[in-house]
Formats: sequence, C-alpha cells, structure tokens
Amino acid sequence: MIGYLKGKVLSHSNGTVLLEVNSVGYEVNCSSSVYAKLVNDGAGEVYTYMAVREDGVFLYGFINAEEKNMFLKLITVSGVGPKMGITVLSNMDLKSLSLAIATQDVKSLSKVKGLGKKTAERIILELREKITEVDTETGEIIMVDTDKNFEADNQDAIVALMGLGFTKAECIRAVKEALSSGSKTIEEVMTYALKHIK
Repeated sequence: MIGYLKGKVLSHSNGTVLLEVNSVGYEVNCSSSVYAKLVNDGAGEVYTYMAVREDGVFLYGFINAEEKNMFLKLITVSGVGPKMGITVLSNMDLKSLSLAIATQDVKSLSKVKGLGKKTAERIILELREKITEVDTETGEIIMVDTDKNFEADNQDAIVALMGLGFTKAECIRAVKEALSSGSKTIEEVMTYALKHIK
C-alpha cells in the first residue's frame, strides 16, 4: 500500500498531478489544497490512499495526515466513494467540514457539487458521533463526552499514541475502548489501542 510520496511535479491537470519519485511517475488525484501547493511549488509531499477497483488502481492525495484521516472517515459512509470524498475535501477545508458535521449543517454540506441532501444527511448521521465538537481556534476535532479527568488520568497513554501520529480524538476513543475491554496497565492499554485504533 502506498501511503506517502515525495517528489517532483512532471505535469498536472484538473486536480491530478503526475509526481516523479525515484524515476517513477505516480498519477495522484489530489484534494484542492495539496494540488495547489504541489503545482505552485513544483515539488512536494503528499499523503496517499490507494484504491484498487476492477477498472484500475487509483491514488488519492492529501495535504497532511489529518486530511487523509477525514477522507478515510468519509468513505466509510454508504454512498460516498473515493471520488466523492476528494470532491468534498476539495470544496470544504478540514475545519469547515468538521464544523458542518459537528453542528449538523446539512445546507453547507449539500453545496458540494454532486453531493445530494440525503448523502449529506447520511454523512452527518454516521460521523457526528465521531466529530461532535471542534476547537474553533485550531480546528481540532474533540470527541463526545471527552472528560478532562479522564484525559488527566490517562495522559501517558494518550500522549504516547498521539506521538505515533494519531489525532487526540482517536487516541481518547481508543484508550476508552481499551479500558472498557478490561485493559489495566499502560502496556495493556497501548497494545489494545494500537490493534483497534481507527
């Protein structure tokens, strides 16, 4: 699985970039943010998701791990494939999209070309429990019933998981699941969380 590329832009057109990495050209369908940056800089890095379908193998590119993570959440929703996921991220920045889901703003989501009201409602229904509050300063997604005492009591495990590249929200959820499954020591919590974190 190709998850990250760094190289030189050979050509670009309509949201797709041909990126040369070690003398190999990768065609990447990019979100608007990474497309603009790559085209402007002529080179750069991109976080990728590889979709294997009957009609071919496709690479989708993102500006950072957080944008890729949101894309992965979007494509779990029934009716939202990779192309639509990229379209949503190209029409709404991560903070605006997170806020729209958290505040159940169907109208804003429905403005995305090709995304109907029913699909927008489905995105909110299926993802709002994962994205319920957003820090308006940083755009950081905060989970349901995030408890400050819980964070303090389990700070070591949460910080350790965040150090591996997971978001704070993912880490809190994974630690809660680990504890509810019976994990007691930090080693048990970490082992469980790493196996089940999404």
